[in-house]
Amino acid sequence: MSEKIAQSYKKFFVSSSIILICFLFDRFTKIYTINFFTNNNFNDYYINDFLNLSLIWNKGIAFGLLQSESIAYHLISIFILTIIVFIIYLIFKTKKKYEMVFLSIIAGGAAGNLFDRIFYNAVPDFIDLHYNEYHWFIFNISDLLISIGILLLVIFDIIKFKEKS
Repeated sequence: MSEKIAQSYKKFFVSSSIILICFLFDRFTKIYTINFFTNNNFNDYYINDFLNLSLIWNKGIAFGLLQSESIAYHLISIFILTIIVFIIYLIFKTKKKYEMVFLSIIAGGAAGNLFDRIFYNAVPDFIDLHYNEYHWFIFNISDLLISIGILLLVIFDIIKFKEKS
């Protein structure tokens, strides 16, 4: 087996593993949270002065934008699938290991939310960060993974850009 083929298999294994781990971690947290709220018959759970768990069902995109139950919902879902396919394409095109890892984290998070859009016809969001009366948008682990992946991509690209200057 040539070195290039071996590298391709390794990249496939590593990126697939990261995507699967992110997807499964997201699924576990969502299933646990849905069961927790269903079994205890409430929608809000106080943890501390900065964090609550509050189960809501998001029929839109990030941060509840574009809420819809019409054909737009399905078009957005198809668009999200297209973005995931494009990210997977980028994973296999990149020569940078950090990009492959961060893109895989983004793809795993996006796959988690797409699964919910298909399976539940909505995405369960439950992490409620707040300070006093100011609440951030309620989000889930997939949203967190996507945000972390994007943030790390930007930070590493800025670092690499500064190193070239």
